[in-house]
Amino acid sequence: MTVESGPASRRPPAPLRDYGLLGDTRTAALVAADGGIDWLCVPRFDGEPIFGRLVGGPDAGTFRVGPAGPATVVARRYREHTATLETTWAVGGGRLTLAEGMVTEASGRLLPTTLLVRRLSAEQAAVDVAVEFDPRLGVRHARPRVLHRRTGLVCAWGAVAVALNSAPALAVEPGRVTVTTVRPGRPVTLVLSVAHGEPLIHVPPDAAWELLLGDEHRWRDWTAEIDRSLPFREHVVRSLLTIRLLTYSPCQAPVAAPTTSLPEDPGGIRNWDYRYVWPRDASIGVSAFLAVGKSREAHGFLAWLLHASRLQRPRLPALLTLHGRPVPAERDLPGWPGYLGSVPVRVGNGAANQHQLDGYGWVVDAAWAFAQSGHRLDRETWRAVRGFADTVARCWPEPDAGIWEVREPAQHVHSKLMGWLALDRALRIADTHPLPDRQRRRWQTARDAIAAEVRSRGFDATAGCYVRSYGSPHLDAALLVLPLLDLDDADSPRVRGTVDAVRERLSAGGPLLYRYPPGSDGFPGTEGAFLPCSFWLVQALARTGHRAEAVELFEALLGYVGPLGLYPEEVDPATGAYRGNYPQTLTHAALVQAALAIRDAPTPRS
Repeated sequence: MTVESGPASRRPPAPLRDYGLLGDTRTAALVAADGGIDWLCVPRFDGEPIFGRLVGGPDAGTFRVGPAGPATVVARRYREHTATLETTWAVGGGRLTLAEGMVTEASGRLLPTTLLVRRLSAEQAAVDVAVEFDPRLGVRHARPRVLHRRTGLVCAWGAVAVALNSAPALAVEPGRVTVTTVRPGRPVTLVLSVAHGEPLIHVPPDAAWELLLGDEHRWRDWTAEIDRSLPFREHVVRSLLTIRLLTYSPCQAPVAAPTTSLPEDPGGIRNWDYRYVWPRDASIGVSAFLAVGKSREAHGFLAWLLHASRLQRPRLPALLTLHGRPVPAERDLPGWPGYLGSVPVRVGNGAANQHQLDGYGWVVDAAWAFAQSGHRLDRETWRAVRGFADTVARCWPEPDAGIWEVREPAQHVHSKLMGWLALDRALRIADTHPLPDRQRRRWQTARDAIAAEVRSRGFDATAGCYVRSYGSPHLDAALLVLPLLDLDDADSPRVRGTVDAVRERLSAGGPLLYRYPPGSDGFPGTEGAFLPCSFWLVQALARTGHRAEAVELFEALLGYVGPLGLYPEEVDPATGAYRGNYPQTLTHAALVQAALAIRDAPTPRS
């Protein structure tokens, strides 16, 4: 029997580290430990939210399934090597488990593009559960047009529609809490189907559950191919799974994160939209996938980049939409309260039009890694890479916004290093691909000029290290790429001095690093420690022969992972609280590369 218990709750969002990720490689949901889905955009990562409570407040919608009364979370995990999340609560004399996931394999069958499956099971005793289903669409938190069908509940807003089916059938009303009882051996399954400009497909709950179980087998087969001798393999596998879930399968391009405006400075204005593709971040992921033998994922991204950049080539955009189009202009959403009161909530991203020289280096290096792994670049891809190298050879002397997207361009040393990398790796690819001698000489001349200028203008002889920008006394944690480039020998005094200086002067305590000195970026407020930089330090230590230190640092960083193996972009050094959009593709890719560097570390120094 079901009863209505009143209007939807006004609960606040949970701490970020408590949110789990559900995904289908097209969109993603964040679900709290109380069973509340507080973020889900449709039909893609960058679409409009139907559950937006995370940054939009109670009126932005949620979908909570969990205990109706007081309960204690006693276990929360992903099923091994899958994307299915399990949460178990102790409730009185019984236990309640919520198993949930999104079906990723939708091709070739009559299925909705997005299919969310949630199953509640009780053990030891019957448990009362609450179902709070309150979908709202978009900026204005629009309530749906509600239709009751034989197959279940339908909510519609023009071209967008969702269907909620359950077995056994529940009398769910949007915006209200429905209470029912789950008894041992008689699970309750809820299925959410989403349609956007297409017919709404209803999937029977039992059939949807079987589809999710089939997905679990595919995920286990996918992870079984990953090198079993990898150090920290379980963390690597979870990170690769996370990157894969955040990769838009129709084009094989990963979003930086599935969220917008989760604050880097709670209560401040450092709130950005990360639901787009940064070629830099994606290229780091490509290299990670290649290193564990996942060449299909790498090839898919390179093919997407070739298509996406065609209208702006030889310029490489700093970021693109999932469809390879210009990112919308940045704008604030009025009336959205933000996470923990952090406003404005933004959509779009103002960094889209910046000149970021380093992006060329990451992309060409990914193409080199692809070629080095035994795959020849096709003619069109090689033409694109040549165009990128030509652009670097022409524009490298210009100031740029740098990897951290500062508003005032400067002569960033890291950007110059990555420009050097683009030309060096393009020349290496040219050893096995056709290239006119004149073009080769132009690249060689520019590469050598960058190296000479960086060594003379980017190095502080007194401090014994490279600096953030020409003439600056500050450091930049992005300089930790030095041991990977071959510009200087990995054991040279300049490289060792830079790694040591970054580790000491940008320390945020323990294994944590700031990406640059706090307060030096021109924005009001402060930010947390930047986790990818700490994993870059692991990589740098491993590459310079300090494997034991790298392992020790990696193990310390595992203390900051969430209970489900997910990482943010930043953490508060004082409290360990997560900051920034979550989960973060770049952090997980950096973790994978750090583990690979430990695996491949040279013989330890005496």
